[in-house]
Amino acid sequence: MTALVAARPLTAPYVDGELPGPLSAELLARQELRESSARTYPRHLPIALAEGSGSFVRDVDGNVFIDFLAGAGVLSLGHNHPEVVASVTRQLGLLAHGLDFPTPAKDAFTEAQLSMLPPELREKMKIHFCGPTGANAVEAAVKLCKTATGRGDVVSFQGGFHGSTHAAMALSGLVSAKRNVPNTMPGVHFFPYNRAEPLEQALTDSLGGIPPPAAVLLELVQGEGGVVPAGPEFVRRVRELTRDLGVPLVVDEVQTGCGRTGTWFAFEQYGIEPDVVVASKALSGIGMPVAVILYDAALDTWEAGAHIGTFRGNQLAFAAGVEAIRVIRRDDVLGNVRRRGEQIAGRLAPLTGRPGVREVRGRGLMWGVELADPVTGRPATEAASAAQAHALRHGLIVELGGRDDCVVRILPPLNVTAEVVDTACSILVDAITARAARTP
Repeated sequence: MTALVAARPLTAPYVDGELPGPLSAELLARQELRESSARTYPRHLPIALAEGSGSFVRDVDGNVFIDFLAGAGVLSLGHNHPEVVASVTRQLGLLAHGLDFPTPAKDAFTEAQLSMLPPELREKMKIHFCGPTGANAVEAAVKLCKTATGRGDVVSFQGGFHGSTHAAMALSGLVSAKRNVPNTMPGVHFFPYNRAEPLEQALTDSLGGIPPPAAVLLELVQGEGGVVPAGPEFVRRVRELTRDLGVPLVVDEVQTGCGRTGTWFAFEQYGIEPDVVVASKALSGIGMPVAVILYDAALDTWEAGAHIGTFRGNQLAFAAGVEAIRVIRRDDVLGNVRRRGEQIAGRLAPLTGRPGVREVRGRGLMWGVELADPVTGRPATEAASAAQAHALRHGLIVELGGRDDCVVRILPPLNVTAEVVDTACSILVDAITARAARTP
């Protein structure tokens, strides 16, 4: 591959010519030859990345994009935050890997994470370090609840996504992922999201067909499901029902956690106390992998080695996570999330009611625009894909999600500036306006 094109500052979007550019096309072709066909993002976002800074990335051809995918929500402080990078660099010279031995970095990370819980939960919750993915943490949460309750069934909700490992996939609503994987984890029962009555009836009716489950697993904003917030009354009733029946409530905060919705955890906005909290993606602030579950100490009935993983002692992620929380507190990043969320709501409001736009919805810095065919009302997958491509050609990276990938989604860094949000929203509104009203 030839040398990189001369770099433009990572301060504004810039796209020169068709995408992919020649150097990106070369890397994409080599990737297709050598990598698994399970790869996803480059199929819809045909660029090869070279570097990033803050809310921007540059591809190998020199094009600059606003990155409102942000590592699928991992990069809460954007690319390469200098203070977090410095903390990782310092730790790298001390200790990088520590299994589950206590270390100063791990102790500081534990203290920092517990300190971000609401006061009433800080003294009653324990932390478990999982393999460094959200899916592994979901599996740990389910194993914990099965062990503590002695029960085997688990309740999940339609539209939810909890990972692509074997059990996490079984707990997710995406049917297409299960078609070629027979014999997924048994005992999973799906109920409508945002409707408590069917669940309440099934679990309280002596002829309801479902024995008391080991856990109820809930996203408070369904991310991959299309940015669908849970209704307050639905969440309150699910919490009351599970408490009355002695069923642990597990909230999956892999995508909503670490400030994404404007509070450290989304459950804080619902006035509930979950029994188990699953967290991963943004725990380190800059993409160093780490995952944990926080849970009521009364559930801690595990034996030694009940859920292990070689890479659960990532000292670099621990150091990064401590520094990220320090920066988030110092710079009022959660306040910025709320302010930028209001800004996005205002900028995207003109899309509401336009032909081809079914709904604009979101919370904090987690937003989606659902597109539907203006004639039939069916999910407008092609229009969403075209809007994503249009945005990319104008310097903005966005994601798709929801049923049939008809929701155009954004997950900006939590410290994104008002100026960058304004530029990105202009591109996004133009992209959706140009594509949403078209029929095939």
